[in-house]
Amino acid sequence: MNKSFITNFLALIAIIIGYIVANNIIFTIGLFALSGAITNWLAIHMLFERVPFLYGSGVIPARFEDFKVAIRALMMEQFFTEENIDRFLAGNDNPATAIDLAPVINKVDLSPAFDNLVSVIEQSSFGGMLAMVGGTEALQPMREPFIEKMRASVVEISQSEEFNVILREELEQPSIMAGMRDKVSDIIEKRLNELTPQLVKEIVQKMIQEHLGWLVIWGGVFGGVIGFIAAITATF
Repeated sequence: MNKSFITNFLALIAIIIGYIVANNIIFTIGLFALSGAITNWLAIHMLFERVPFLYGSGVIPARFEDFKVAIRALMMEQFFTEENIDRFLAGNDNPATAIDLAPVINKVDLSPAFDNLVSVIEQSSFGGMLAMVGGTEALQPMREPFIEKMRASVVEISQSEEFNVILREELEQPSIMAGMRDKVSDIIEKRLNELTPQLVKEIVQKMIQEHLGWLVIWGGVFGGVIGFIAAITATF
């Protein structure tokens, strides 16, 4: 059972008990608590669902286009600004925070490099000698050792200070910076276009559902307090 149901149920129990025992104070407390809790519950429900004849209900799914625009503006204007990108690149002046390309290099297939090497040897003056010892097939056992050595060398080069200086200088070029922001903007745009009104509703509802439940509880509490004051006042 959620907070809203428990609050409404307790308020309803107070109304029933107050009516059965003819206690106007308990009855009024329950009535005001139920009205406060139901009002807040209905307001929360109207955020996510359309209610017939109630203007403004279902505002979150109805305005999901504005929601997407706001997310895109937040990402581009607060996170992926030119200043923040510059700051990130400037932070890589420290060797300890240099741009690490090793994960990318480790995923690259370097087999074409070995194939090109074999092709160069085959077309060189050593091609005739290579044919005498079995041709290009004789070099195939060298494929994996060559690839591993090549990968290790490329990683070592990418981690050198000279390479990182050149990389930062290239990335800081205005044309490159604008291109990076355009690509990020396109990625965000494509992902946001995958959102639907239902998905937007579920995302927002999941984020704030627990906290909105307290609105129902406090609506019942304050309604009950007002009902108690009203009942006491009516007895004088």
